[in-house]
Amino acid sequence: MTANFVDGTLEPVREMLADPWTLPGLSDGGAHVGSICDGSFPTTLLQYWTRDRAGGTIELEFLIQRQCRDTAAAVGLADRGVLAPGYRADLNVIDLDGLRLRRPEVHHDLPGGGRRLLQRADGYRHTVVRGVETYADGIDTGDLPGRLIRGPQAVPV
Repeated sequence: MTANFVDGTLEPVREMLADPWTLPGLSDGGAHVGSICDGSFPTTLLQYWTRDRAGGTIELEFLIQRQCRDTAAAVGLADRGVLAPGYRADLNVIDLDGLRLRRPEVHHDLPGGGRRLLQRADGYRHTVVRGVETYADGIDTGDLPGRLIRGPQAVPV
């Protein structure tokens, strides 16, 4: 990030995000969960780049398309990223005006007491996975309809 801020502005980042060849897909949820919390990237992308940035935002529809449909297609997940019959019904209903990141928290809930950083957000009204609501106003519904996938997923018939 510091290389993208060398002139004291995030304009180079805006140019990259607005470029049709860029896919904004950073969300580290793996080996670094105890030292970094990039899972907040999608929220930052929407909050800052479509709503809060003075001097050049990016259209909400463009960023949603890039982050959902285009990223799914780029990694071979042809069964998602589109709201259409036969596709996975994964979606978020977002209150963009109320979208806010909270401070990161340290949790020691991994195997062996391992730590991870968790950063919650406000403004996600409903989260739906495979047609089942999993979060309502930030509260876990207890439903876990997702599943592990391996490899590309075909376009629905």
